[in-house]
Amino acid sequence: MYEGPVQNLIDEFGKLPGIGPKSAQRLAFHLLQAEPDSVERLRSALQAVVEGVTYCEDCGTVAAAERCRICSDPRRDPTLICVVEEPKDIEAIERTREFRGLYHVLGGALDPINGIGPNELRIAGLMRRVGGEAEGEEIAEIIIATDPNTTGEATSTYLARLLRPFPDLVVSRLASGLPMGADLEFADELTLGSALSGRRILSGGPAQAPRSGGVLRPEQIDPAQPAVPAPNSAPAQDTPPAPDAWAPAPADPAPSPEIGYPGAESEPEQPRGVSVPHRP
Repeated sequence: MYEGPVQNLIDEFGKLPGIGPKSAQRLAFHLLQAEPDSVERLRSALQAVVEGVTYCEDCGTVAAAERCRICSDPRRDPTLICVVEEPKDIEAIERTREFRGLYHVLGGALDPINGIGPNELRIAGLMRRVGGEAEGEEIAEIIIATDPNTTGEATSTYLARLLRPFPDLVVSRLASGLPMGADLEFADELTLGSALSGRRILSGGPAQAPRSGGVLRPEQIDPAQPAVPAPNSAPAQDTPPAPDAWAPAPADPAPSPEIGYPGAESEPEQPRGVSVPHRP
């Protein structure tokens, strides 16, 4: 334990996420040994965050003005909206350079145990954007990019049900499965099962019934084309009609009389294993 302002600074650093007691102590002593100009820049940055940072009125991410740089960019596609939980998720998707639409930050995920319900999230703002109340927006697709955990899946299911009354709106979910460079032997059951159910078709082929867990593309189904028999299969043959279950069964044939021959004598049946003496 240290005395005075040093211990107070260590305690404040320890309240930050991911900072333990040792890390908080190192940060505090680093500031004590730093130049006064560095400490002043840090103080100014913290004060600017508290006083100058606001949230975008459209998507809800952190911004320095009423609208963030993404919502203000005219090159973005306004018909696509990617729904994320936190502003940091936007930066993760932006690093891929694969998405050119807009975003909507919920501010968390549904967690009834911790008291986080729909009213604590920015779900009402999303419904206003989809319903066309936001000026100049005609949403065609909603991409739900919540975390693949219990709360994220619950939020995704809840949003899909809310958006179901919009028939022209496409609601999709980010795929989950094996990461790049991973080995199958180290994948858990849930990850591998999700990868199998969300697999992609790389090449076409004749229309066939889906196998266990199989995916049949719509363009492979032709209702006017008859079913194609499997290769090396025997041709179908006419099957005789099944017999009437109520018809009387045919009577058993009468036993035929034993036919003897002259001079033959009937001998009693001997049990097995007993030798019969030879007659002269």
